[in-house]
Amino acid sequence: MTNYLLSTATDTDQKLGTIHDPETKLKVKVIDLLKCKFRPKKGEIRFFVTDGNKKLAFETQGYQKHRKLLILQMVAWYCMYLGLLEAQIHSNLPLLKIA
Repeated sequence: MTNYLLSTATDTDQKLGTIHDPETKLKVKVIDLLKCKFRPKKGEIRFFVTDGNKKLAFETQGYQKHRKLLILQMVAWYCMYLGLLEAQIHSNLPLLKIA
């Protein structure tokens, strides 16, 4: 699996950081769905991850017809980085269960 670069956000209430692919220059923003509202941007690709009590959104920044497999690899890399070994990747926003 390729290594990517990770930049952390200064405004941690809204973003968990951005994943960067040095080869293609693609960026994927990571957002914690339990801490902030997510407003999808037109023309960008997004995926969602659930793992226990974690609910994350991943959205490209500057999508230029990159392969979706590359985006999924970046999401999987980030999940491994966080130690989310049972993470499930969804193409649509899953229903959030409220206890």
